[in-house]
Amino acid sequence: MSPSTSAAQQPVALVTGGAQGIGRGIAYHLHTRGYAVVVADIDAEAGAECAQWDLDFVRTDMAEEVSVADCVAQTLDRYGRLDALVNNAGIADPANGPVEQLSLEQWNRVIGVNLTGCFLGVKHAAAALRAAHGAVVNIASTRALQSEPDTEAYAASKGGIVALTHALAVSLGPDIRVNCISPGWIEVRDWQKEARAQTPELSPQDHAQHPAGRVGRPADIASLAHFLLSAEAGFITGQNFVVDGGMTRKMIYRED
Repeated sequence: MSPSTSAAQQPVALVTGGAQGIGRGIAYHLHTRGYAVVVADIDAEAGAECAQWDLDFVRTDMAEEVSVADCVAQTLDRYGRLDALVNNAGIADPANGPVEQLSLEQWNRVIGVNLTGCFLGVKHAAAALRAAHGAVVNIASTRALQSEPDTEAYAASKGGIVALTHALAVSLGPDIRVNCISPGWIEVRDWQKEARAQTPELSPQDHAQHPAGRVGRPADIASLAHFLLSAEAGFITGQNFVVDGGMTRKMIYRED
């Protein structure tokens, strides 16, 4: 499909893992700020629901290079440009358990989707982003900085994203800026596909343990992603922004 004149003038964003959770929140927010948004996600059921917000959907396995390349190609075929890439796609450890029981297959799948997928997204979008003087936002996690037991693959993948971010910023600058957001506790149960969505139930203690006074919401990440993609952030690149309500700064000696 050839891009229309209006589509060619509209900024275009590709959000991976954008059919649910934080990714859906980012995709929706960018759409409300004037972007044409393409959602890349492996869940076709969740992806189909994106149409209600005028978001395009391309079923994509971020661990498979052919799939990622096809998604970028479809985006360019439709819109003729790409201004922003948000690498949000990610999965947690398939089975939380001792590292001695973590299979190489499980390790490789988490690294493949979370970290390799981030690399593949940039690899195949770089030419279009360079032409548009665009920007990339990678979504890591506070698990890059601190851990719970038995989360080795997930923590390693998110730590890798933080390092990959500054490497890409140096390699792709000044044409393309690359930054990273590391979310903390973001409540996403009400941002899942219809079959999985739940009304969040959060206790006063859940909110109170955050120095900011509450648990995070997808909009907290989406608003920062929008800023980092904008020209207003033109002097910011290679950085990791921790958005966790202050939790990684709070010392805890005991539970009350």
